[in-house]
Amino acid sequence: MTNIEFSTLVTRQASSLKIYALRFTHDVDDANDLVQDTILKAITYFNKFKEGTNLKGWLYTIMKNTFINNYRRIVKIGSFVAKTDEISSQQLHFSATNNQGENKFVMDDIKKALAKLQAEYYLPFTMYFEGYKYHEIADALLIPIGTVKTRIHVARKMLKQNLKAYNFTHNTYK
Repeated sequence: MTNIEFSTLVTRQASSLKIYALRFTHDVDDANDLVQDTILKAITYFNKFKEGTNLKGWLYTIMKNTFINNYRRIVKIGSFVAKTDEISSQQLHFSATNNQGENKFVMDDIKKALAKLQAEYYLPFTMYFEGYKYHEIADALLIPIGTVKTRIHVARKMLKQNLKAYNFTHNTYK
């Protein structure tokens, strides 16, 4: 396959990539940037793609890794504190609001809420959360795809109910 043929195949995936990107970013402009970064990386490293494998899966992996790397970079930049004699109110606010102890309590509560799920809901939900597709979960658990979707939906509702004190309805990762 030539570079031009590959580029054409990749750019045809842009609309489905955008839908996937919106799940990460929750912002149209950020999603467009993520899609562009993904397509650029795919075209740049097209020689690493093995012909005959799942192109969409390869692109999704590139997108996921790009998003994670960008997020880590933003977190790392946000954690630098300038060494001056005076601490600005912005730096003081940042250090006061990013309490790692609080994060531990939140994670403990999430783990407890997950532990409350029955196995029939826990397993499909965690597999989906780890990136498995509905049909892959259905095949692995030997259940219909509709049952998989229902169990994931029910698990989400149960988790939301058990974690309602945290009000996870808005995006806090911007």
